Amino acid sequence: MNKVLKSLVVIASLLFLAGCEEPLSESDEILQNAYDNKTSGLQVEGSGEVTRLLADDTEGDKHQRFIVTLDSGQTLLIAHNIDIAPRIDVIATGNRIEFYGVYEWNDEGGVIHWTHHDPAGKHVDGWLKYKGETYE
Repeated sequence: MNKVLKSLVVIASLLFLAGCEEPLSESDEILQNAYDNKTSGLQVEGSGEVTRLLADDTEGDKHQRFIVTLDSGQTLLIAHNIDIAPRIDVIATGNRIEFYGVYEWNDEGGVIHWTHHDPAGKHVDGWLKYKGETYE
């Protein structure tokens, strides 16, 4: 194969690979759309990697807080009410976590809360799943 033809094959391969980005998961796409449209109050399910542990919020109801990065790169603050649901004592960065709760928009990616049962039975129950355990 001559040099020109080899160059064309390499260029065509690179262009093909550049167009082959993996599509977002359905949950990542929903969360990206919620962020883009500044939507709040949306019941969502998803998963991501725990990338940062934060101090508990102790003002009012106590919340365990940590940052999750979705496969899309979007970051979310998880605010898990530990006055209602069990605390995840074994949580560590680098591990995956699944969540089901309510998305609230903010300019840093958003917040997920209501990751627990509702003692009053008036709200959809949420949860966190981490290392085979469900926290609700």
